[in-house]
Amino acid sequence: MGLVVAAPVLVAAAEIGRQTIFDSVPNASAAALPSEPQTPELYDLLDALRDAARPTANLIQVKVDRDGSVSFELPRSDNGQGIITSTQMIIAEEMGIDPDQVNVTLADARPELVFNQLTGGSNTTFTTFTPIRVAAALAAGRLLDAAAAELGQESSVLTSRGGAIIGQNGESLPFGELTEAAASPVTEAVEVALKPREEFTVIGTSRTKSDARAMVTGKKKFVTDLQVPDALPTVICRAPDLNGSPDDVENLDEVRTMPGVTDVVQVSTGVAVRARTFGQAVDAVNALRVSWEGGTVAGEDDDSVLAQVRGGELPLAVPDVGGNTVEGEFTFYFRSGSPLETNAAIADVREDSAEIWSPCKNPIAAQAEIARKLDMPQSAVTFRVPEGGGSFGRKLFFDAALEAAEVSQEMGKPVKLMWTRADDSRQGRTHPLCTSRVRAVVAGDAVASFELRHTSVATEVNPGLGEPITAAAVKAPLGNLTLSESVFELTQVTPYNFGANTRLLNEVEMGFNTSSTRNIYSPDVATARELMVDKIAEAMGKDPYEFRSEFIKLDRWKNVLDRVAEEADWGKSMPEGTAQGIAFHTEYKGAAAAVVEIDCRPETVNRQIRSARTGPRVTKVTYVVDIGIVVNPRGVKAQMQGGIMDAIGNTLTAGLHLRDGHFVEASWDNYFYTRQWNTPDEIDVIVIEDSEAPEPGGVGEFGVAATSGAIACAYARATGTTPEYFPILHKEPLPFEPYPTVPPIPPSPTDGLEKTT
Repeated sequence: MGLVVAAPVLVAAAEIGRQTIFDSVPNASAAALPSEPQTPELYDLLDALRDAARPTANLIQVKVDRDGSVSFELPRSDNGQGIITSTQMIIAEEMGIDPDQVNVTLADARPELVFNQLTGGSNTTFTTFTPIRVAAALAAGRLLDAAAAELGQESSVLTSRGGAIIGQNGESLPFGELTEAAASPVTEAVEVALKPREEFTVIGTSRTKSDARAMVTGKKKFVTDLQVPDALPTVICRAPDLNGSPDDVENLDEVRTMPGVTDVVQVSTGVAVRARTFGQAVDAVNALRVSWEGGTVAGEDDDSVLAQVRGGELPLAVPDVGGNTVEGEFTFYFRSGSPLETNAAIADVREDSAEIWSPCKNPIAAQAEIARKLDMPQSAVTFRVPEGGGSFGRKLFFDAALEAAEVSQEMGKPVKLMWTRADDSRQGRTHPLCTSRVRAVVAGDAVASFELRHTSVATEVNPGLGEPITAAAVKAPLGNLTLSESVFELTQVTPYNFGANTRLLNEVEMGFNTSSTRNIYSPDVATARELMVDKIAEAMGKDPYEFRSEFIKLDRWKNVLDRVAEEADWGKSMPEGTAQGIAFHTEYKGAAAAVVEIDCRPETVNRQIRSARTGPRVTKVTYVVDIGIVVNPRGVKAQMQGGIMDAIGNTLTAGLHLRDGHFVEASWDNYFYTRQWNTPDEIDVIVIEDSEAPEPGGVGEFGVAATSGAIACAYARATGTTPEYFPILHKEPLPFEPYPTVPPIPPSPTDGLEKTT
């Protein structure tokens, strides 16, 4: 069912009811003790997010204007994941046009959408696929009807092609000539038939991102590229300790006279400097002499935080039964959630209104919080959403936008605020330190029980994923869980028939800035789970792949697992010190399996690269993913490749070190995300394009968890030692001299050209 919206030109929208959750066929196994279905197998995070979005689905509208253009304001945030391109493809499919003929822009904050403007949990395509198709198909149908009346022909003999309606004798009527006739003076409900899957000609074909050329030629505009009148570069001087606040500034007047500086004001998070250039603002920030109040984690370090997390661990229910018990405990240290584009925002705050620009993934919440901060009605704040340069969950939060609004109000001038990389590393939001304990009881050829207890520094989910979960959780069988526990329960699945199966989360609030960093709990939970699956297989004398294939719960999942083993030539002979590892993960209505090959030989581990973490190297990744209907296979592969790189860094090299209340890392020079020397020589991503699932699942975060688990398992098999903490190299000596915390911004390098060889 769709709606034709009252308008002078053609505007079509969706009005949808509840959709059926697809069923999967259980995988029969004589040995396995069947496990009861877990919550996400019946109702998962995507279901909750879609249910939250349903009431306002009809506010998502496709418009055909008088010039023949087809336009759509996407109420989501594109931070490089390619949802603008996939949305163009979905509309083009139903309207019989080329995707390049569809102009997709990002909508400003629209409070009337309530929970339908959140970009998170890999939900965009899943929640918008049908509403957008309905609106586009309805628009196409109205244009056909208008052309039929104009030509005196039956609409069944007309076709939509290339932005025009083509008659049975070859007559061509452009969309622009038909849009007023196709419009409606009143809003009316209309039934519409969507194109059958077997007739797709656009959906399912590989397409390069629509902004790819602009990105590689430097023409793409990010928030700091926008030219807002009189919005000058602004940087904040921040405390040495995490979340420290300014007490007093000794040399305020002196810094105000520095070259290019226009304003210096004290704000809640530090001292803000506005200048003609960012370089002048940085120089002024580093010249400030500020006394600081203590931070929220003063004196804490990795060990003290870990001790408090362990103190919050929930007990395991099944007792240790000696030789039949397989058990493990794993620690995951803090990780940065900083994307390529640092936090940035533009704010122009006037006496009775404000305009904000920031690539935020939750703009409605941002708009409301900024309005409260400025003591204005929410309607007085316009929040614009430009495209962003990466997120990884970081931009579910809007710290920069909130700061920019505060600074602009204090200065009485527009500001273009940018966090430095040091700000992102030391004061930004992180993936929290956490532990996973697992205990399994083996009974003959079966697993009688499998328990997982995940304990974490509190992950802040509100105003990120919290709001839609609050709205939709009553529809799921979650009881009285907290928001974090709800997200955990809606996402985590042990995908094997392991008898009595429990997964529980507990979190410890400690004053850290955390976020829903890419894939939230899944990479760590999957790593702990899959390492233990290998240990159970070993205890039973079974091959890791064959054990998983025998015990996995659903045929659809088994098909993915079997395919990755076949594609990767699982079990092939490999040199000593190298090995394969395999892992499986299910989430986002999909299934994924990875086989990783790792080289842990001394000559590889001990490679010498300037100021680098080298260590073991992943040499090959084979990744098979079934996400249901595939809109853009090339986009899916790109997302999986990005997730694979995340997994390599998270598992081997990329962690933050907390010392005396602050993180040591202060740039990407000393935060060891996956670099060229640790990138696999081979990455083979296979996307299942004939999936049994009737709709697309989530993609954006789906490359991380299975790869993380496979890397850990490969490392254990290559070295004969099961790792107990991650990243695996976290406790190695630092290969760099930490930058001081005062001044807060490390100097820019001056010898880059000398180090390019």
